[in-house]
Amino acid sequence: MTEPRDAIRTARRVVVKIGSSSITAPQGGVDLYRLQALTGVIAKRSLQGDQVLLVSSGAIAAGMTSLGLTKRPKDLATQQAAASAGQGGLMAAYTNALKLHGLNAGQVLLTADDMHRRSHYVNASRTLEKLLELEIVPIINENDTVATDEIRFGDNDRLAALVAHLVNADALILLTDVDALYDGHPRTPGTTRIPVVSSMEEITGVDISATGSAVGTGGMVTKVAAAQLATAEGIAVLLTSAEQAVQALAGEDVGTLFLPTGRKRRARSRWLAHASSVNGRLVLDAGAVEAVVQRQTSLLPVGVTRVEGMFRSGDTVDLCDPSGAVIARGLVSYDSTELTRVVGRRLDTATASARSRGGSAVAARTVIRRDDLVVL
Repeated sequence: MTEPRDAIRTARRVVVKIGSSSITAPQGGVDLYRLQALTGVIAKRSLQGDQVLLVSSGAIAAGMTSLGLTKRPKDLATQQAAASAGQGGLMAAYTNALKLHGLNAGQVLLTADDMHRRSHYVNASRTLEKLLELEIVPIINENDTVATDEIRFGDNDRLAALVAHLVNADALILLTDVDALYDGHPRTPGTTRIPVVSSMEEITGVDISATGSAVGTGGMVTKVAAAQLATAEGIAVLLTSAEQAVQALAGEDVGTLFLPTGRKRRARSRWLAHASSVNGRLVLDAGAVEAVVQRQTSLLPVGVTRVEGMFRSGDTVDLCDPSGAVIARGLVSYDSTELTRVVGRRLDTATASARSRGGSAVAARTVIRRDDLVVL
């Protein structure tokens, strides 16, 4: 009989995310002992023939000592300076630690823009695939030195989930400073560990509002959100502490296991559903919703009732039902101004309708092709 944690034990490709507080000291700087313990665990799994990618926070915390800081800076410019000062030392520590096990490390720095843009997304995927093919352990982090508030991931938990999508991972392990998700505050008497989560509805009433550590940015909210993002694409997620990394990667009963809630989709669909940047919304009538969701057809102008936002042909837009709930996402073939002139029209009357409303004729065509659309 298959056990739930076999999903972790037998995973051939694993993404491991480690938080800042688990590899750095509270006042900043890399904790070499803890970092070497982590790389030892990763090396063991890698030397067994599995592929492991590490998404590591810690660049800003590692650079704090160089800048004479004892608390994580709050302004973006100082964060970028700290990341610049710390990223090299953090990577050197990983490189040296992995070499002790006969493994090489490769640094990959990403921004949210690399995920949003399809060409960048594909290039990042190719790079990671080549590193794995060459048996190099990818060490991935957000490129904090150039990221701005507008194009940040926000936390490395989300980045880890998107990397798991990017490489079609079998499992994602989130290592943090707490050992599991609990049904209440961990320090409150009577609270118990939640060993397995089969669906997000099971933890609707669980308080996950606790904030992260002094040197990190995440908290339980970001970790549960990352788990939801990954499990939706058929990826098992284990949340536990860095101290239990050995047991976690061995598939033992530690932490909280989030079971997959969806099936794995093709790479293009994963990007469209979770990583692309949405630039507008199309509200559909009931018939179009049924056609898109149930019959999985392309979207035609006749099914669109309202256009919201400004977008260009080729941009990503959300498709909404009459109540405004998002039901799908796709790459639109019209500019927003063009589409506004043909909404609700059949293809054989759309061009004539556009002429009658003034302006140049709009070539009647499918709004979103089925191959460019994903149901959420």
